[in-house]
Amino acid sequence: MTSPDTELINILRSSELPESSTGTKISGRSIPEILPILGLSDIVIFPSMVIPLLVDNAESIRLIDDVVSGNRFLGLVLQRKSDIENPTPDDLFTQGCVGRVLKMLKFPDGTVRVLVEGLRRLKIKEFTALTPYLQARVEVLKEITEESVEMTALSRNAETLFQEIIKVSPTLSDQVKVAAINTDDPTRFSDLIAANLNLALDERQKLLEMNSVKERMTWLLPALNRELEVLTLGTKIQNEVVSAMSKNQRDFFLREQMRAIQRELGEGDPAAMEAGELREQIEQQQLPEDVKKVALKELERLQQMPPVAAEYTITRNYLDWLINLPWNKFTEDKLDLPAASRILDEQHYGLQKVKDRLLEFLAVMKLKQQLKGPILCLVGPPGVGKTSLGKSVADALGRKFARISLGGMHDEAEIRGHRRTYVGSMPGRIIQTLRRVESRNPVILLDEIDKIGSDFRGDPAAALLEVLDPAQNSTFTDHYLDAPFDLSRVLFLTTANWLDPIHPALRDRLEIIELPSYTESEKLQIAKRHLVPRQLEEHGLKKKVVKFPDATLRKLIREYTHEAGVRQLEREIAALSRKAARKIASQRHPTGASISMAANQLHSHLGQPKFLHEAAERITEPGIAVGLAWTPVGGEILFIEATRMTGKGRLLLTGSLGDVMKESAQAALSYLRSQAKKLGIDPRDFDRFDIHIHVPAGATPKDGPSAGVTIVTALASLLMRRKVRSHLAMTGEISLRGRVFRVGGIKEKVLAASRSGAKELILPDQNRNDWEEVPAEVRKKMKVHFVKNISELIPIALSAK
Repeated sequence: MTSPDTELINILRSSELPESSTGTKISGRSIPEILPILGLSDIVIFPSMVIPLLVDNAESIRLIDDVVSGNRFLGLVLQRKSDIENPTPDDLFTQGCVGRVLKMLKFPDGTVRVLVEGLRRLKIKEFTALTPYLQARVEVLKEITEESVEMTALSRNAETLFQEIIKVSPTLSDQVKVAAINTDDPTRFSDLIAANLNLALDERQKLLEMNSVKERMTWLLPALNRELEVLTLGTKIQNEVVSAMSKNQRDFFLREQMRAIQRELGEGDPAAMEAGELREQIEQQQLPEDVKKVALKELERLQQMPPVAAEYTITRNYLDWLINLPWNKFTEDKLDLPAASRILDEQHYGLQKVKDRLLEFLAVMKLKQQLKGPILCLVGPPGVGKTSLGKSVADALGRKFARISLGGMHDEAEIRGHRRTYVGSMPGRIIQTLRRVESRNPVILLDEIDKIGSDFRGDPAAALLEVLDPAQNSTFTDHYLDAPFDLSRVLFLTTANWLDPIHPALRDRLEIIELPSYTESEKLQIAKRHLVPRQLEEHGLKKKVVKFPDATLRKLIREYTHEAGVRQLEREIAALSRKAARKIASQRHPTGASISMAANQLHSHLGQPKFLHEAAERITEPGIAVGLAWTPVGGEILFIEATRMTGKGRLLLTGSLGDVMKESAQAALSYLRSQAKKLGIDPRDFDRFDIHIHVPAGATPKDGPSAGVTIVTALASLLMRRKVRSHLAMTGEISLRGRVFRVGGIKEKVLAASRSGAKELILPDQNRNDWEEVPAEVRKKMKVHFVKNISELIPIALSAK
């Protein structure tokens, strides 16, 4: 077994070499045909390479003794596996290097160190002896060289890259550097690179087996480039580390010297001066007594720390938060109810009940300054003005306003903050907002409270239980501050699109104020009073130049929007404003003349209408009924289609229906089957036909019991061969006994029916009170039928034969 021993090279070279082994050129003919073979475990020797080897097993030591006493030539071949002590012919590669022993030293431990020189590449033709050591007949391989422009270019590139590697490599010896400068022969230079480049054993063996100098150079160039990149990057990283350490040490010494100079000049220590400023701020801020004690205690800890310590910055930031929070800063409330009413009316059209509730809230605040009243939650479809109502309340009160979006929040620490033990810890959003507005009594709007999430980091909704509870939030404790902060003077408002996702305990703390969808006339007034003026101003247009007639706005509302709020309407108005701005800016419009956005020109500006006003289409065949549904974005109409085909009495349901809706369909079919004779339905039809119920818009999931009335009407229409009356919409839950029960969302459903062109409604008798909540203008346009039983429903819903 052999291994390199770099510490011995100087010892082995310290003695003079024999004349026969110094500077003598060896030819292929002077090398014996049969050579002893020494297996190398972890090194590949190249021609012209001088390397020390450690020989420690008896077989190899005998081989060395015989070689030294003889002609000193031997074959040096890499083993396929390094852990074999006495390799066999199968354990060796077939190509290696002819070597010559230059020096041998024996040591007391029985091992032998030899200095060998690589001479020529060899190939083993056959093994002639296996004992006492391996001997083989070898072929000395000739180097394949060529003189060409390409070979010259390869050599020069390799030389340049190797010189660059020598400059940045800390491991290459001076002998290698000298050899690289003085080696002109491409054959020897390629072997010098292969011997000293950082390569794996299999890569070195591969290079040794290449007889062509050009092939070796071509393979070495990418390896040289890769090694140079690695060494350059390593040097850069090392320099940056040393530079950073040197800079930190330099800064430390400079600070100490500066302190010493300041002490000699009689000036104060900067750290002491900063501590004095902090103490002065603590005294001036009039902090609560318990908070003041905490601040002073932390200040004492700060004074004992060196400024370069990591804990110093953490404590300094903590004191900064304690000092700058508005512990006793208020804004004076403007509790002028007429002025508040005027502000609400100016900024929002309609929503009278909502405004009344907000004004009542302000009235109670005026009578009782320290109000710990309910937390208001504004619930309604998108675009009806929930967020802007919160800003209006702040304007009416004269308080500062801040909005915190809760949509997508998953981390409880967003509310309560992180403990100071964590790197980069910060207070929660509530405390951060109070510091930003510099007031203890702002209006804080918690937007999209129904879209809070929860995961392994906690549930933010649970953290809000304390924030939104008037009985508890006077001692709200943020994890970062670790001191109670009184939130009782903060006016919290929340918004949501629907209530179901809100945590039950959190919902119990909220007073719900529902914001309904806007009617067509309300949208028209909002567009005239708010949307059109705002878009004209944003597009640099004047009211006198660009005009939006009422007919245009009505057509926009009916045919280009289909929403509960007014966001899409504002986008369409913005699109028309851009068209007008382009026309004016391109000087295609006479100066001083006004542009009127005519209703009959909308299709040229916005394309064809996106929605048909008469969406509740005329029903032309039995088995179709129009229902009403509630969604978080407002009410919608729902078509129920039923058909039958020859079969075995099965009921098929399609259209992404939920379990409750499927049960409603089964209940409707069971009722009709039980009342078949009364309704004039042939009972045999239920066994002879399969019935298929489908709800269009199949990609949208649908569920809930309120479609029961519509489903039973569609089935009755199909089985009785009587069409459902056109322009009729309905909603309600049914039972097996034929009763019609109350459902929710009546206001939104009726507004959706009105938008879709329905003229008559069928509602449960238990929803009479909800009908009164529908805007008067809608009630005037629609005829409503209240029913208690399905027996009352069918004669109203179905047309005569």
